[in-house]
Amino acid sequence: MTDTPARLLNLLSLLQTPREWPGSELAERLEVSPRTIRRDIDRLRDLGYPVEASRGAVGGYRLVAGTAMPPLLLDDEEAVAIAVGLRAGAGHAIDGVEEASVRALAKLEQVLPSRLRRRVSTLQAATVPLLVGGDAASVDPRTLTAIAAAITGAERLRFGYRAGDGTRTKRQVEPYRLVSTARRWYLVAYDLGREDWRTFRLDRVGEPFPTGARFTPRELPTGDAAKFLSSSMSRAQPRIELDVSFAAPAEFVAARLPPSLGVPEPTGPDSCRLRATSADSLEWVALRLALVDCEFTVRRPALLIEHIAELGGRLTRAAGDGEALGT
Repeated sequence: MTDTPARLLNLLSLLQTPREWPGSELAERLEVSPRTIRRDIDRLRDLGYPVEASRGAVGGYRLVAGTAMPPLLLDDEEAVAIAVGLRAGAGHAIDGVEEASVRALAKLEQVLPSRLRRRVSTLQAATVPLLVGGDAASVDPRTLTAIAAAITGAERLRFGYRAGDGTRTKRQVEPYRLVSTARRWYLVAYDLGREDWRTFRLDRVGEPFPTGARFTPRELPTGDAAKFLSSSMSRAQPRIELDVSFAAPAEFVAARLPPSLGVPEPTGPDSCRLRATSADSLEWVALRLALVDCEFTVRRPALLIEHIAELGGRLTRAAGDGEALGT
């Protein structure tokens, strides 16, 4: 094998398998001399690949962990497996990996051959995820990767958007960042038609299309996309001022409440009180309070008291109906 770049790629592919390769075996595999293998190993080291050599009769070469992540060579099966795994990570609420999954998926799908893209799409289409997040909304990974690529390339984006009331509009934006919450994906972008910053729920975005027009990223008012989204959501939804007493120790209640609802204060050895502000819906707050699994009393707001009374009535009637039917 006289083509040095091709030989280096083949050598790297062999070294990425989890084993140690004797120099003589590498030379035989690549049909070169042991001296050429030593020179190629030095070239890989110069490129940042940490290749370790051991001496002795059973010694050889192996790739070890280094200080930086060098490019990897993947065969077809590995590329398909990673792409499918990244799509799953991008579409599910796994703290800390969603955004990284989208970035990695955008890079991988950009270089996947068409035959492998088809395999990934076919496998994805044949797989049905079980959604356990209540009102969590699924997003097509192709939407995520198209938007991620436009953000990375500073490329203007067109898409259709459906508002909460069902109104459909066409938007052209300068995409800034993707933000993942526990239940949904959002895009923070500068809306060229509105001449202002906006947030978009990605499950309401349709057919994102990169226009090819480049732009110089603007400065976000808050400087941080997550803060901008949080502020935008706070303005869009009225906040609930909570005052709830629990007949259980503060530690017990705090362990069963989501952090977003705050931390209860002890009022006795077996009681506590929660005073907090929430931007979540009455329905969601009521269910979270019920899931604490202890007696509690809502002092305010009045709307939450009314909703819990109605919910309790429905549950009581449901239990009574079941009893009457003998089920």
